[in-house]
Amino acid sequence: MKEIYFIVNPKAKNGYCLKIWERIENQLKEKQVSYLAIFTEYQGHAKKLASQIAENNRNEKIIIAVGGDGTIHEVLNGIVKNNHIILGFIPGGSGNDFSRGFQIPSEPVEALTVILRLMKQEALPIDIGKIKIENQPPYYFINNMGAGFDAVISYEVNQSRMKALLNKLSLGRLVYVYFLLKKLFTYKTTTIDLSIDGQKHIFEQTWFVTVSNQPYYGGGMKIAPVAEPDDGLFDITVVHQLSRLKLLLVFVSVFWGKHIHFKEVKTYKGNAISIHSPDSLFVHADGEHVGLTPLTIQLQDKAVEVLTRIRCKKQVELKERDRNEWY
Repeated sequence: MKEIYFIVNPKAKNGYCLKIWERIENQLKEKQVSYLAIFTEYQGHAKKLASQIAENNRNEKIIIAVGGDGTIHEVLNGIVKNNHIILGFIPGGSGNDFSRGFQIPSEPVEALTVILRLMKQEALPIDIGKIKIENQPPYYFINNMGAGFDAVISYEVNQSRMKALLNKLSLGRLVYVYFLLKKLFTYKTTTIDLSIDGQKHIFEQTWFVTVSNQPYYGGGMKIAPVAEPDDGLFDITVVHQLSRLKLLLVFVSVFWGKHIHFKEVKTYKGNAISIHSPDSLFVHADGEHVGLTPLTIQLQDKAVEVLTRIRCKKQVELKERDRNEWY
């Protein structure tokens, strides 16, 4: 039996995550599940806790993050060097893009039910991204990363007291809209030199570049509609040469993944990426500020095992083959 650990961020969603954990805990006791819960106390603590759990004997363990995308990001960075850890997630934050992309229910108790069922199956090995910024340790991301306008918005959101206020009103997603409108008319676009698997691209008047491992970011925006976390490729999105007013139209359409049909939106696939620009741009990983450009990104193939309802292509192909052979 694998050891089960819950790393709980009690401050997620302005403290509401603690109430979510109480409901989860009641269910665990009712189902007589053996586990250990540890609570984070400061930013970066989840990474430290996950690393300590992973390094404390090398038995196979399951670590379940309870919080938002920032919590899962920290846990990922704590376990990334250990291949005996299986990663799970119960949404307790305001964005919860990981749960969308990896098909975990948004309702926490339902999510727990799914997680407990998935523990009895093989976990899915998924790709992650490694970001290298000069003079900094590497950062890893599991959802996506971005450079430019979207990273500025993420930074402002995470620094803002308004996020806490809107979370109290169950309107946490609106904070992204607020800061987009606030920054829209003052943000200065720039030229970006983008390399994808050795092929150079230069984009003028660029708003942002995102590199995605799954479709969702920014609280439900479908930035990379066809991204798959186990295909050995990232989905890269570039938005450039777009007027400020037209950017609003693109922003509305991104919730349905329709932005990719605009001529100013370019999409690519690749696994080795570099981003340079004349001006240093803000960079986020899974919505967390990690530094400034220039940087390089390298896909880490099947680096982490995750409890998810997504089934990998190989499993689907094998099942289809077996079905055909049976008939």
